[in-house]
Amino acid sequence: MKYLFVWLISIVFVFADEADDIVKAVEKNLRGDYMYAQMRMIVTSKRGQRTVKVESWSQGDKKSFIKILYPKQDMGITFLKLDTQMWQYLPKIERIIKIPPSMMLQSWMGSDFTNDDMVKESSMSKDYDARLLLKKMPIVTIELIPKPNAAVVWGKIVTDIDISRKVPLKEVYYDDQMQEVRIMTFSDIRQAGSHILPMKMELQPLDPDKKQNRTQVFFEKVNYDNPIDPAYFTKQALKRFSN
Repeated sequence: MKYLFVWLISIVFVFADEADDIVKAVEKNLRGDYMYAQMRMIVTSKRGQRTVKVESWSQGDKKSFIKILYPKQDMGITFLKLDTQMWQYLPKIERIIKIPPSMMLQSWMGSDFTNDDMVKESSMSKDYDARLLLKKMPIVTIELIPKPNAAVVWGKIVTDIDISRKVPLKEVYYDDQMQEVRIMTFSDIRQAGSHILPMKMELQPLDPDKKQNRTQVFFEKVNYDNPIDPAYFTKQALKRFSN
């Protein structure tokens, strides 16, 4: 009986290690060392539909810079993330605003995405413990539970991953009461230089008051293979690259 218990425990740790390795591989593939992208975001709600176009530069999971290209009234707004800090520049008032951690979960540009989603302030591999729930090759289902003291809002995340291409297919987010809050789906998977990327993401909130809401993001240009000018990852960049 003792040996059976030890064997079962060892199997749990093997599955946990495998799940962790899969999550790390997916994050490495999606983020890369450097990433430049142009994206189009379509936000649908009961008030109608709006389109936002953005340009982004990132280096790993520590540094990112985002610039709004469209609509005209928001053009030139920029965002900078360095480690766990985030700033926003508003050209209309020529002011740089530091975004506190308490605002990381607020809506980003009126969409169903949050500030955290857009700059990837949290990391699934660093902030969550992964457990393999289902393996039906090449698709696996992994449950992510927040690590103790991790600065995250989700009670858990359950994700379906295509391990042959190292991309997520679906992510279901739960609150601290373990109720489903939102679902993110990924599609139109293509080769993007040395990486593979879902070129479309769709976020659907499950709040009954947001039945008509959905936010779609389309990658229109992606480059993983060229280093990014370090000048983008400075506070001076917020105003300098706003024009």
